[in-house]
This record gives sequence, structure tokens and C-alpha cells, in this order.
Amino acid sequence: MQHVRFGPTGLQVSRLCLGTMTFGLQCDEKTSLAILDAASEQGITFLDTADVYPLGGSTDIAGRTEEIVGKWLKGKREKFILATKCSGKMGSAPWQQGTSRKHVMNAIDASLKRLGTDYVDLYQVHHFDPNTPVDETVEAFDTVVKSGKARYVGVSNYHAYRVARSLGRSEALGLAKLVSVQPRYNLLFRQIERELLPLCEEERLAVIPYNPLAGGLLTGKHKRATPPPDGSRFTLGTAGKMYSERYWQEREFATVDAFVGLAKAAAVEPATLAVAWVLAHPAVTSSLVGASRPEQLKASVAAAEYRLDPKLKQTLDQLSHDYRMGDAAR
Repeated sequence: MQHVRFGPTGLQVSRLCLGTMTFGLQCDEKTSLAILDAASEQGITFLDTADVYPLGGSTDIAGRTEEIVGKWLKGKREKFILATKCSGKMGSAPWQQGTSRKHVMNAIDASLKRLGTDYVDLYQVHHFDPNTPVDETVEAFDTVVKSGKARYVGVSNYHAYRVARSLGRSEALGLAKLVSVQPRYNLLFRQIERELLPLCEEERLAVIPYNPLAGGLLTGKHKRATPPPDGSRFTLGTAGKMYSERYWQEREFATVDAFVGLAKAAAVEPATLAVAWVLAHPAVTSSLVGASRPEQLKASVAAAEYRLDPKLKQTLDQLSHDYRMGDAAR
């Protein structure tokens, strides 16, 4: 597995990052640990989680994913780069979410306890908090870095202008600057190419996209005439509706049909081709990949070594060109 420089830092990360949001709900603990084993065996040394995971769960089980990851990391923490996130709702009290100084400081301590470590390598804002001043957020994250509880900080699901503003305020105040962004990015969602990715290239920010398979739709396993299967991303707890609205649409299925045909003609697994396309963008540092079963990782991991033919890349770009326009990231 190739390792690359993480944005403006001296850190090196694997070209693929294991996303763990399925752990603890879509995947039971035994399966989750097996997926972690499989990822490690295939060279992935970069792990990403969040305090609010598992995806689709209620606040009653928020934190379960971090606990599973922490259990697996015991005795081998220094062999992996570990990232987590905060700002999601972690309880019934109004202050148990967002990026206020109070919540950020409580959240990092709670995450470290669940993960069984005294620091994370990357601490990220999961979603922008409109109720907290930008200065308060960047100051809180600066405190996390200076306390030694995180080595670096980043953001996820931020519009380009919010990334730029956070960078500017951190610089003006002499605080730790964010070094990465984690946006949604795949052949069916390309809006970030218009402003966010150019900004990241100019500012040398690391880009670690999630959802490269569009919730599994780009594997070609789902059929428009058949309802989403139970236990899939499209029916999972509180997340099913969101994923269905994102991808379970006639236009998306038509694009997937054409994409699967191109993959077949190129004699490559659709999952491999979808992740390879994401990795081919020069701004992308490391793509998140996930699984609900260990054997599913193989096709995604193959993308790290797959050589995407420039003509095929151009064809895929043309096929999905319309997805560069549309609504902002959900």
C-alpha cells in the first residue's frame, strides 16, 4: 500500500483510509473486528471514525463504533493513523452537540476514553455548526492540539467558503490551522470539483473523500426494480432516508448501468473502478473505503494499484458530467 504526504504536514498516510461508520449497527462487533483485520492485512494504516457513529443509530448507541475500534487497537495503537470527529448529537441536552468550546472539550475526552488512547492523529469537525462563532470553533480545536489530544485538525462536510474562512481566522488569531477536509465525493456527486477541490489544491489541504461507492450503488448490486434490501445503507435506521434521497433515483440508476457496462468492458470490478476514479483526482490524498463484510474490501483496495486508463477516465468524466452541478453537500 502506497503512503502519501498528508496535506501541508509531514505525516504520511496510506492511500486508502478505512471508514468505520458501519461498525456497531450494520455490522456486529465480530464482523467489525474482522473488517479491521482484513484492512490491516491489505496494508491500510489509516482509520477514520466519529463519536456519533454507528451510522443510522440513535444517541443511545452513539460511541459504539469508537469503542469497537478502541478494542481492536489495543496493543497496536502506534501502528495506525487514527482520525475521529465531533459535532454530532451525543445526548438529549442542547449543549451535547455542535462545536462550542464546551462540547468540543467534552467530546475529545469522551472519544479518547472510548478509543483507549491519549491522542488522535486527526480531529475533525463532522458538520458545520451555524450556532457557534467561527472563532470559538477554531480556538477550541487549537486548544485540543496544544493539549496534545490531537496532532492535527480538519473539517468534514464544509462548503469551500467556510473552509476558507476557518483558515483565515486561524491564521489571523495565530491558531492551529486545519490541514484536511473530508467531503462526499463520487461519480454521482461531483459538486466539490467546482470550488472546494481547487481551494484545497491552492492551500495544500489534504482531501480524504467519503462515499466513493455512493452507498454501494456504484457496485451495480442494487436494481431499480427491486426495493433496497434490509440492512443496506438505503434502509439503515435513521440514515436510510438520507441515502435513498441522495442516490436511489432514476437518473442515478441510469448512470450506474452505463458505468457498470464500462467496467465490464475494461475487465475491472465496478467498485475498483469507482474508487480508482476518486483517487485519480490530483487533489485527493486518501479515499475512505468501507465494508459490511471483510471480503468486500478486496475490490476497493485493488483501486490503490489499479492504473486508470486516461481515455477511460475521460469517458467516466463525460458520463458523470451533470453531477458537477446541483444542490450543496447533504
